[in-house]
Amino acid sequence: MRVLAVIGTRPEAIKIAPVIRELATRPGVEVVTCSTGQHRTMLDQVLSLFDIRPDHDLAIMAPNQTLNDITVRVISALKPVLAETKPDVVLVHGDTTTAMASALAAFHEGIRIGHVEAGLRTHDMKHPWPEEMNRRVIDVVADLLFAPTRRSRDMLLAEQLGGTIFVTGNTVIDALFAMTERIGSDDALRRQLDEQFSFIDPTRRLVLVTGHRRESFGDGFRNICDALARLAERPDIEIVYPVHLNPNVNVTVREALAGKPNIHLIAPLEYLPFVYLMGRAHIVLTDSGGVQEEAPSLGKPVLVMRDVTERPEAVAAGAVQLVGTHSERIVSAVARLLDDAQRHASFARCINPYGDGHAARRIADVLTGGAFSPFVASTPLKPEP
Repeated sequence: MRVLAVIGTRPEAIKIAPVIRELATRPGVEVVTCSTGQHRTMLDQVLSLFDIRPDHDLAIMAPNQTLNDITVRVISALKPVLAETKPDVVLVHGDTTTAMASALAAFHEGIRIGHVEAGLRTHDMKHPWPEEMNRRVIDVVADLLFAPTRRSRDMLLAEQLGGTIFVTGNTVIDALFAMTERIGSDDALRRQLDEQFSFIDPTRRLVLVTGHRRESFGDGFRNICDALARLAERPDIEIVYPVHLNPNVNVTVREALAGKPNIHLIAPLEYLPFVYLMGRAHIVLTDSGGVQEEAPSLGKPVLVMRDVTERPEAVAAGAVQLVGTHSERIVSAVARLLDDAQRHASFARCINPYGDGHAARRIADVLTGGAFSPFVASTPLKPEP
């Protein structure tokens, strides 16, 4: 059996790496990896971390590329790869333009498609944009729908699609557990990470920030920056913000926050140091989908700077709160978690609504015809509002 895994961005690489590594251990399975290079540097860092060397590199990244540019280049460049490798299944992850275009390319060639992280929905095509459209398109054409949770399964069932659905848990938890184990078991690595972030005052509580969503460009990021500047006036916290390279984010954030006391604007982090920082954080403030899944698994309260989320399981469990990109809501929500120890504790229970670390094994079992046992999450009681 030959599986072609197509990867284009850092989040895809983090989440599909456990599946590639698991499939590589299965007898009779040949895994071929193709990088589109949609995000060049950040993608290569993750592939190196998981010791994955792409067999094909489409190298599509270009300055000022548009979504249409990416879509056209991926479909065109992937065609000869499909003809050469003749895969039994093309495996894509999530909701990126790489994943959507790769699924269409495979569909046009009559090749079976497996969609890892299928069934996530906000039912709002503009939030997140273009991800909501991308994942719906993939699910329509996919043959194997690897839904991370029962809710995502229910979304797929409601749409009456043609693919077969399997509830696997989310592979990001597999990747997260692998990194936390590596950090915890390697004293030299831990000392290296401690030194890398020695600028953080251990006597202050750490607020870790990530933000990159296209729908927040402009006023959204200006509001976020205003909230961070106001929060940084507190003497009891430090804010660390690895700033995305996209100029729509980078320029706005640095113009608003550079030089502010208690705010550290740093370059984007590789995955391992970022997991380390999540472990040290008191609160995580983010618009990232993956961080919404990872931080609750580490017992970290998460405030999501979006109005809607396709990952409501941790919201229902009480570990995540939506605050949008409204300055007052962000400041108020962070302050409540800082000033109310009981509220922080109720958010910070270590829960895993998204996975148990065995999602990759379940996906590999499906692809190889093995016995399948679905992921079942336990949901703790929701804290008082």
